[in-house]
Amino acid sequence: MTSTTAAAPAPVTKPAEGTAGRPARTVHRKWTEHGLVFIAPFLLVYAAFLIWPLISGLGMSLTSENITGSGGEFVGLDNYAEAVRDPEVWSSLWNTVWFTVLSTVPLVVVGLVLALLAHQLRVVQWLWRLSWFAPFLLPSGVVCLLFLNMILPSDFGLADQLLAAVGLTPEIGWLTDERYAMLSIVATTVWWTVGFNFLLYLAALQAIPPHLYEAAELDGAGAGKRLLHITLPMLRRTTGLVVVLQVLASLKIFDQVYIMTGGGPDESTRPILQYVYQQGFTGYRIGYASAVSYIFFALILTVSLVQPLLSRRRAEEAAK
Repeated sequence: MTSTTAAAPAPVTKPAEGTAGRPARTVHRKWTEHGLVFIAPFLLVYAAFLIWPLISGLGMSLTSENITGSGGEFVGLDNYAEAVRDPEVWSSLWNTVWFTVLSTVPLVVVGLVLALLAHQLRVVQWLWRLSWFAPFLLPSGVVCLLFLNMILPSDFGLADQLLAAVGLTPEIGWLTDERYAMLSIVATTVWWTVGFNFLLYLAALQAIPPHLYEAAELDGAGAGKRLLHITLPMLRRTTGLVVVLQVLASLKIFDQVYIMTGGGPDESTRPILQYVYQQGFTGYRIGYASAVSYIFFALILTVSLVQPLLSRRRAEEAAK
């Protein structure tokens, strides 16, 4: 009877242990595994062009810094106290909020309507989508000059010519009358930027499963009921995102007002960013302008945190 001898198992090499019994890893391997090597260039640019200016501006808001290089003494919170008492700050902030209210609603509603139309059209869809999104690609200066030529109260103004053609009184002060100046800027902004909201809604509509509409149609639901009970509920998150993005974008208005009205008439359209610009680069008060801008930054930060909190609350209520 022949006996066989089993081969001895190969010795198992244990990895080198580091602190607390964990495998030791080199710094280079840690950076590679976590992707820090790949994001390091972005982090450097982010720190150089965002973090450092943010810290530098905050420190500047606590001084009497002047654009000419004079001043710079530490004044603490005096700039913030002056900004709170400044009626020009509150009037400019009110103009900004009023523009945001006037522009957000039509931008959301019109964007949704255009997306619904483009989603249902079966003829040259690409042309409709391009036509409604193309204005968003134009620079602000081009859009403002285009609308200036349309609404200036002169024989060349298209708006006045259309009013005269239907028997109405032309030469309305679209940009010189306080009753129409802000509305003219809102109309310009809606035509210019609605394409972005339209694109977000169109992408959300294309993501809705078709079988939901097919099942509802088999149950006898008409187009109106399908819109109210399927489309709009499925677009709830997109609508929340669009509203927050639009509010943030409208709060930062500057270009349209600066080019079309310069803040007039009688400062009735001047936004808070233009007031910061005037204080910093016209009044040469960089420290005070920085304080006003950080007050406005706090407002924008508060608004940007509202949507995640509301979404989380709705998700918790739905889970219950």
